[in-house]
Amino acid sequence: MATAAQSTGVGHVSRRNTLSGAFFWLSAFYFVYCARPEDWIPGLAYIPLAKISGLVALVGLLTSLGRTERRLRDLPKEAVYLLVMIGILFVSAVLSPVWRGGALSRTIDFSKVYVAWLLTFMLVTSITRLRRIIFIQTISVVMITAVSIVKGHSRPRLEGVIGGIYSNPNDLAFAVVLSLPFALAFLVAAKGLFRKAAWACSMLVMAAALFMTASRAGFITLVISGAVCLWHFGLRGKRLYLIAATGFFGTVLLFTAGQKLKDRFLAMSGEDLNSQVETSAYGSYEARQFLMRRAVQGILHYPVLGIGVRNFQTYSTIWRDVHMTYLQVAVEGGIAALVLYLMFFWRGFSNLRKLRRRRDLDTETKVFVGALHSSLVGFVVGACFAPEAYQFFPYFTVAYTSALAATLQKSESALAAPLTTISSEHSSAEVYASNGRSTPVTVLH
Repeated sequence: MATAAQSTGVGHVSRRNTLSGAFFWLSAFYFVYCARPEDWIPGLAYIPLAKISGLVALVGLLTSLGRTERRLRDLPKEAVYLLVMIGILFVSAVLSPVWRGGALSRTIDFSKVYVAWLLTFMLVTSITRLRRIIFIQTISVVMITAVSIVKGHSRPRLEGVIGGIYSNPNDLAFAVVLSLPFALAFLVAAKGLFRKAAWACSMLVMAAALFMTASRAGFITLVISGAVCLWHFGLRGKRLYLIAATGFFGTVLLFTAGQKLKDRFLAMSGEDLNSQVETSAYGSYEARQFLMRRAVQGILHYPVLGIGVRNFQTYSTIWRDVHMTYLQVAVEGGIAALVLYLMFFWRGFSNLRKLRRRRDLDTETKVFVGALHSSLVGFVVGACFAPEAYQFFPYFTVAYTSALAATLQKSESALAAPLTTISSEHSSAEVYASNGRSTPVTVLH
């Protein structure tokens, strides 16, 4: 008996260590993807950090399958929707009428999001782990914005200061907007004046970088996402000081760092174009209208499988993406891919709706549920103005909602189990008493 108990204990420790190792490498992958240290730390550009960390995390998970708290059969519907959508994109790439090799290569790159999504759902099994992953994403974006401001303060719109997902000003602004609600959640949940001040300064850096990108889509998304944030944290959470602080610092940033943004908005009228920034902004506005019409033409010509991932730049004839995510998915993956895409994100909202209806959530969990809702609303709105179909951040947000919903559901089941046992024992005692007995009867077979 002692040997069996010891064996069970050793097995439990081994499983826990394996999963902790896998979670460590998942955390490393998040940091590498979100912070892109290879772009601002000399020498790291020659090391495939994302591939190494992602591969080790996947190996750690595969070696522990069957011993994890969650199994593959526990995957929610959104995981299936994403997998089928990626499958359609592969078929679309193979049959692409534009460029098969390029579409296939880019689809393979995008399919890595499913590995990250799967690992997140399988390994983030507690509120502590969820908070840690969200912290990594948020602090990484803070670091990126700080580096962008320091290295590129003299560069127009911070363009190309950081590579990869942050090279385009609109993409940088989009990443900032999706992460700002999490920064606000950490500020609200922080204990002590120093931590709150640190998060407040971090948010100011992020907001300043957003204004410096002069991204119109980013600003519109900020207004919508910010309004939802203030509704959750300011009005419902009865923290009215947040509304006043947002109004004050927003006004200061608008006057100190928002001149180019204002010029780009005014340039949409096409009148009084007195500067290169205004002329470029108006040209961008006209190009977007053309690209949207071109995308609709592509959808009408190739409605089933589209033209292949990232092939719209070639199809557009002017080498640009259509600045609307939903059109981007439809023209490059087909109508079926768009339907699955919408169903995937709808599941994120469905998870949040169930979480927000619960009455047993502690204050900190409520704060992060509100942040997830704000970020997801910001994405849905921002997707109308930017080509962000293959940006991982929105998919991460849905993964957070799925992991949180599964974690709380398991906790609820664990609490219900002892009550069921007590109820069963109570019923058995009543049966024995009704037969004039005080102890169970042993039946011999």
